[in-house]
Amino acid sequence: MTERIQFLKLGTAVLFVLLTGSVSQAQQTLDRSKIPAAGKTPVLRVPAWTRSTLANGADLVVSEKHALPLVSFTITFQGGASQFEPAARRGLAGLTAQMMSEGTTTRDGEALSNALQLLGTSVAVAVGSESGSIGFQSTTSKFPQTLDVLADMLVHSTFPADALERLRAQRLVALEQAKAQPAAIAARVYPRILYGEAHPFGQSASESSVKAITRDDAIAFHRDYFQPGRALVTVVGDVNASAVKDVINRAFSGWPRSGEKPSFSYTALPPGHTPAIYLVDKAGAAQSTFAIGNPGPPRNTPAYYALQVMNTILGGMFQSRLNANIREEKGYSYGVSSSFAFGKGPGAFRAGGDIVSGKTDAALIEFMKELRGIAGARPVTDEELATAKDSLIQRLPATFASVQSINGAITALWTQGLPDDYYQQYSARIAGITKEDVLRAAKQYIDLDHLTIVIVGDRASIEGPLKAASIAPITLVDIEGKIGASQ
Repeated sequence: MTERIQFLKLGTAVLFVLLTGSVSQAQQTLDRSKIPAAGKTPVLRVPAWTRSTLANGADLVVSEKHALPLVSFTITFQGGASQFEPAARRGLAGLTAQMMSEGTTTRDGEALSNALQLLGTSVAVAVGSESGSIGFQSTTSKFPQTLDVLADMLVHSTFPADALERLRAQRLVALEQAKAQPAAIAARVYPRILYGEAHPFGQSASESSVKAITRDDAIAFHRDYFQPGRALVTVVGDVNASAVKDVINRAFSGWPRSGEKPSFSYTALPPGHTPAIYLVDKAGAAQSTFAIGNPGPPRNTPAYYALQVMNTILGGMFQSRLNANIREEKGYSYGVSSSFAFGKGPGAFRAGGDIVSGKTDAALIEFMKELRGIAGARPVTDEELATAKDSLIQRLPATFASVQSINGAITALWTQGLPDDYYQQYSARIAGITKEDVLRAAKQYIDLDHLTIVIVGDRASIEGPLKAASIAPITLVDIEGKIGASQ
């Protein structure tokens, strides 16, 4: 038995010996009891790009990268569902985006699919809360043909009625299935409680809103939203900047000048309330899903870099305070985290994760301890500060590892109104953050006096212990976020 255990411990090294009959020098000298030394710090290489304007008024950015015969192409639109989707038609933006691959004036859905398969690629269309996009990645040789297919979808989509009904049915099934998933319930309820039903961030697709969507709604959304006046065309890869502009202008000759960037003006947030636990009953759930936080600042806050460092320490990396406590030390979860949803509007700060049901109360106590700690009760150490800053700085070079990631990095500058030298300045900005900056940001943007605590779990087993913990009063809410009777 002892020999068998030793064999298993040797693992892949034994397998290698069995297959090759030899042991390498590295395997003979490798000491697995020691943590390997850190490698070299990756070097940041930000590619260059050119800016111009297309004939229809869309902005154009081209970054040449000739290492591989690949091209990443994206059209990004300022504004999204929060600006262009009627409250009574939530889900319209997503359905419209899906329907753009269902047929054009010259190709039906099957013909579009076949054309893209022959080109070895696909066209992705999406509309999020504050922006939307349509794009693809292709080989250099197939770029013009793929661009023509995209232009056809963008300009000549026909929105077949039967496709709408099929996609509507799929969406309704997805909404029904989400009712059985605690994480999906929390994702729906948390913003509803945080922002209220009058704010776009508090609204989401429902059965009634999806059922109300008509083909005319999709046609109108497509016409009003996908306009070049609010678009950025980004091309990254094996292209010539001057030549590719001519190719794009020809492809979009039927996409006339129209549209303008939205204002991103949001309705006022509801007044803050004293901390409260909003409990959604999911009978028999083996885990409780947590969402704790408050509305946060927009991306243009002067505290952005301090918040990045602070959140990395709190819950933005594996060795963060939250994960080290609740997962590693206590064993209450497979993983917990925290984040800020930075954007044009007041995106949410959220701390949370899935907790084993029997430790719901104990985990909430630890969450609150860590939130109070980062806000001053447990000062950030020099080691924590250095580790967080190194983590943020060293992950930046990976942003430019592929044509697709470069495309996304350039697009992010445009959608958030950041300067072209943002990435060159990022490391110095992060390196300059002090412990005092971290504390000031935490106190300002983690509002301990007005926290919203959403917990989705088995009420029968967790409500009593949560009451006994005396952290905050409990209010029952349903899976749509509608408030019931206080407990």
